[in-house]
Amino acid sequence: MLAGLIAGLLLPGLAQPMRPLLPPMVVLLLFVTVLRMQPESILGSIRHLPQVIAIVVALQLALPLLVLAGGAAGAWIGSPVLFALLVMTAAPSIAGSPNLCRMMGHSPEFALRLLVVGTALLPLTMAPVFWLAPELGSFSAVLWAAGKLLITISLATAVAITLRKTMLRTPSEDTELSLEGLANITLAVFVVGLMPSVSESLLMDTGQALFWIVFVCVVNFGAQVVFFKLTQFRLPPASATAVSVISANRNIALFFVALPPDVTAPIMVFIGAYQIPMYLTPLVMRWLYQRGPKPTGQ
Repeated sequence: MLAGLIAGLLLPGLAQPMRPLLPPMVVLLLFVTVLRMQPESILGSIRHLPQVIAIVVALQLALPLLVLAGGAAGAWIGSPVLFALLVMTAAPSIAGSPNLCRMMGHSPEFALRLLVVGTALLPLTMAPVFWLAPELGSFSAVLWAAGKLLITISLATAVAITLRKTMLRTPSEDTELSLEGLANITLAVFVVGLMPSVSESLLMDTGQALFWIVFVCVVNFGAQVVFFKLTQFRLPPASATAVSVISANRNIALFFVALPPDVTAPIMVFIGAYQIPMYLTPLVMRWLYQRGPKPTGQ
């Protein structure tokens, strides 16, 4: 993953041929992640639904409204920084969050539940935010993008569960290692297609690029630390890790399919820089998430 970040920054020419492959790689990553889980732990998660819904509402509705209130109090409405924070906090989990949790030694089931439920509830959680911040753009376009994402997640999950319950009931250690390697390679290749905006900004306006890189790293890692401190004694370790990872790593691309270029232009570097802490999370935050016991299933 670190190699992918470096290649994306130093070799922006690689991004052009890779961009058409980005959506299939997201689906592949999700498929492989679910394929490595025990189907029973996924299908038997109904009892967790009220807790999952409460967490999603807190992350995708309460948090952006808090950001809006802070921006209004500080007279920052309309600033690129506030806009960036708003789209980040209003978005659902990235598709790779279960895999990030697994890479840090925790079971990914709770992260998958938050991913699926968060995407499903996005039309409801984003409605008040869009109403209070109309500069976010077209509600219907984002709704359509969220619907397509939910269908994709549901299909990939269903196919992976079916395959695991039929052909891969007891995968060998070599198979597990191969699937883990495939997931990690997919993540590393994926980031190469997302980094050119940062490289171009570093060449054209180094100060601005460095500001956004530092800003997004502080916000991302800071949010993970804060949410882990809030949840580590209230939730099982894997669940606390999932909430903390997802608090900072969101699918902001959902919103930018609906926003016109003149609206997104001030924070395009933020979008590229956002990938840096996301892909460094397993390396930088491992010390935090590996504290305490790690149950195999939750």
